[in-house]
Amino acid sequence: MNKDLRIVFLGTPDFAVGILKSLIEAEQNIVGVITAPDRPAGRGRKLRPSAVKEYAVSQELPVLQPTNLKNKDFLAALKTLDANLQIIVAFRMLPKLVWAMPAYGTFNLHASLLPQYRGAAPINWAIINGEKETGVTTFFIDEKIDTGAILLKSSVSIKEDETVGSLHDTLMDLGSQLVLKTVDLIATGDVETFPQPLKGELKEAPKLTPENMRIDWSQSGEKIEALIRGLSPYPVAWSELVQDEEVSKVKIYAAAFEAEPHRKVNGHIITTKKTLKVAVQNGYLYIKEMQLPGKRKMDIVSLLNGNDFSENAKML
Repeated sequence: MNKDLRIVFLGTPDFAVGILKSLIEAEQNIVGVITAPDRPAGRGRKLRPSAVKEYAVSQELPVLQPTNLKNKDFLAALKTLDANLQIIVAFRMLPKLVWAMPAYGTFNLHASLLPQYRGAAPINWAIINGEKETGVTTFFIDEKIDTGAILLKSSVSIKEDETVGSLHDTLMDLGSQLVLKTVDLIATGDVETFPQPLKGELKEAPKLTPENMRIDWSQSGEKIEALIRGLSPYPVAWSELVQDEEVSKVKIYAAAFEAEPHRKVNGHIITTKKTLKVAVQNGYLYIKEMQLPGKRKMDIVSLLNGNDFSENAKML
């Protein structure tokens, strides 16, 4: 039998917008949207709404932006929406009194093939770790992070030159399809779930930090290239550039590794008029796009046209 669904959608970034848009276009009954509060952004630090809020407002959907998910006023406002299903895409952890509220439960779309890559940055870490396959999973929320009973999965291959930007868009489209399939299952009552294994060889997807985004030039060229792709175009891998005893922070958006025997110290920079390569343990990493402090991102030929590198320049 078909159930009349009243759906509340919870999400914040661009990734979630793609899924919300697919629900609206499929004429699902979205009765409200929950997203993060407006945040200061840009040079003027003006308050900026989340991507999900901007889209929800354009669709004239009711929007709630709680700072505290246990706040009585928020919970009262949520109850008045009278939802019987909640869908989460890239939102924060919910207290039980929120996720247990709808009669048909709360399910989450996660951008990995669970139980692998639980955590905040699954798309990035799949590329950084050199995976050949990833995907999306829908699962019912429980007390822990990304551990609930699985509803559906869908997989996709990771290309050799994949960046987090391109994979993000692929998984957003794949996720939209999977969410619609999951909603249809719930609407018809034809729901079957599968428990996740909680132990075994499980890879995690922790939050990205300045520490784990920094390039370690003692690693293999393949690993460094994967890190750069897994952080491009955002939030971007970085390194310290040391030149004539001056140290600056540079961002590296694109690079290509070439295996080649050498005796250079890791991090040593060699330039020509059109190339900049950095010595690593098993060859050279050719930098394709880089951003110097206070300047815009540039392809390497343009960057070398206006910047000289000394013979002792190195990445640290």
